[in-house]
Amino acid sequence: MDYPYDQSRIESLRQEAFSAPKDYTAFSYYFHKGLQAKNNTEYTIATGEAVYYMYDRAPVYIAPEELLAGRCPVAPPLTAEEEREWQLIRKHALSAMPNGYGQTSHMTIDCERLLTLGAEGVMEEIRRLRSTLDLTLPEDWEKEAFYRSCIRALEGLCRYAERYADEAVRQAAGADPVRKAELLQMAQNLRNTPRKPAGSFYEAIQCVHFVTFALSAKPFFGPGSHLYQLGRPDRYLWPYYEKDLRGGRITQAFAQTLLDCFGVLLNTRIPGGLAAGYMVGGRDGKTGKVISNDLTRMIIRSVSHIRMIYPGVGLCWCSATPEEDLRLACEVLGEGHSHPAIFNDDVIARGLRFHGVPAEDAHDYIHSTCVEITPIGTSNVWVASPYMNLVQKLLDVIGRSDYAAMGDLLAAYTAHVADGIRSNLECEIRNRAQRSRHFRDPLLSCFVRDCLENGKDIEAGGARYNWIMPSFVGLSNVADALAAIERLVFPGEISWTELREALAANFEGQEDLRQRILNLPKYGNDDAAADQYVLLLTEMLTRAVEPYQKRPENHLVPSLFCWVMHDNFGRETGASPDGRRAGFPLGDGSGPAQGREIKGPTAAVLSSTKWEHYKFIGGIAVNMKFSKKMFRGDSLGNLLAVVKTYLERGGFELQINVVDRETLRKAQANPDAYRDVVVRIGGYSDYFTRLSPTMQAEVLARTEYEI
Repeated sequence: MDYPYDQSRIESLRQEAFSAPKDYTAFSYYFHKGLQAKNNTEYTIATGEAVYYMYDRAPVYIAPEELLAGRCPVAPPLTAEEEREWQLIRKHALSAMPNGYGQTSHMTIDCERLLTLGAEGVMEEIRRLRSTLDLTLPEDWEKEAFYRSCIRALEGLCRYAERYADEAVRQAAGADPVRKAELLQMAQNLRNTPRKPAGSFYEAIQCVHFVTFALSAKPFFGPGSHLYQLGRPDRYLWPYYEKDLRGGRITQAFAQTLLDCFGVLLNTRIPGGLAAGYMVGGRDGKTGKVISNDLTRMIIRSVSHIRMIYPGVGLCWCSATPEEDLRLACEVLGEGHSHPAIFNDDVIARGLRFHGVPAEDAHDYIHSTCVEITPIGTSNVWVASPYMNLVQKLLDVIGRSDYAAMGDLLAAYTAHVADGIRSNLECEIRNRAQRSRHFRDPLLSCFVRDCLENGKDIEAGGARYNWIMPSFVGLSNVADALAAIERLVFPGEISWTELREALAANFEGQEDLRQRILNLPKYGNDDAAADQYVLLLTEMLTRAVEPYQKRPENHLVPSLFCWVMHDNFGRETGASPDGRRAGFPLGDGSGPAQGREIKGPTAAVLSSTKWEHYKFIGGIAVNMKFSKKMFRGDSLGNLLAVVKTYLERGGFELQINVVDRETLRKAQANPDAYRDVVVRIGGYSDYFTRLSPTMQAEVLARTEYEI
């Protein structure tokens, strides 16, 4: 099919996606009904049968103008009778299978296995593994049950694709000639894949989207279950694109249209306020080759075409990344988009090696939602599990004693944080145990190494990496607070009692003290005395998690990002010794707290890279806000220099916002007219008008740079 780039189609799909329903009730209903019908069957086998039952009956829907199939239905998901039945089934299901234990998705499947083998090829692999079993051994019988479940789930996936193909043919019967041809091509793609290996670029992109969508229809988890990422499309799609382009079977314009459809569809399956997308660039760890091709740049450009919160695109920069790729990313950001975020491939690969990933696999990772790094196709990693409020931990310690020396305060704080880490880990391990007893996920297990090889479901520990990634929120606030305490309390300028009283009063009647605190040197201004506590805190956190590392299960990987938790924690946290008032969001990542980097972006970059980032591959977010003037003429070169300085000094990830305050103020006053204004928060993007008032205030408080 030979198209020019279809801008009007993308705009139409984009507008429709703003209000697309994301109701997965039907999937849950059919899964649990199928499971209930097999309640006398061994649970692992019954799960595979329930997955087939779900895909055999779940709604199918293809929207007008769509070129890729797979999304939530627009029609009501259940009839009135089914809804009544679902309420009864749901009550029983939740009592038998407790909800809320841990996490799912936040990962990328093995797209290469999917595209090169197809479901039938994976089934053949499973049959080969089954042939080696000795069913007189209990452990092999467990593997047999797992393999049977996987095959049935794969058959269900193929059945679901066939039903979509049938729907495309049905719609084609009443369509105009152009649309009829599109629908029949869609049907052909769906009959070929995911059943068989992908044979073209169009089939490959349809296959990856469809399987990811099917996995997102989790029947037993909440909104977080939809957060399957789409990996590295400029890698796994490249052989198909190159072959089709060389053979005259596709044009770059049509490929761009498909890539944009691919991105828009994320907004039809994932609720707002979360994060999902894909990465481009970086280095191939097996060959050392830098990934930079047409698809790399087409995906970056697609951000300008889509202009929505999803997909979250990440450009992976390494020391050999072509200048044109980084420049293009900055130009797109300069248009006011919140993507791409810029990740440091060299630092992340070093971090993955530190955490035990072989060098040849250390460049094969994904920002699993916001900035959390997980190895592609091998992970059952629980990210941000849990978040810890570092500011509240400091307030707890301050309330306990009048410390005689800074060392005493730091020792007490370190012990309190370490106790929290251990307690949180114990809770997560209990959650893992609950999950392993109550859940199975046979379809996902087919595309996560080494589940098939181990003969174990992903929920039973079959994946290669089963890490837990706690995230620590409020780093900059604690650093500034400790610096203020050192300057004011220990020299005797104020007493512990006076500090506690000021905090309890939220600085009411103590504005002079608050201003004294706010005017002290702050993290983010390349001031050694102010920055020293970030170095101390990050070293303290790495030491605190060390006892729980280098072990095969539940290896701890620390993070310093926040998603929306800096706002949530801020609302429930009292005033803090850094001058922050009660209720205001904590620092939005690991960079300087909002509005405190007063010496410009270079100083902020220098401060933010004085400590080692590579151990924190659970995720680091540094937000910077630039004036639109920075993206014109010579200023763009200055901006590139700042970005490269951050990366070359070992910065993990950089998020750039280029939305001026005037636009944000207008959006506050007239939200309906500015519903598509997107801002970057603590690792993810959201529509500004949908943010809470405190989050909007936090975004407005960020320093806007000019160079």
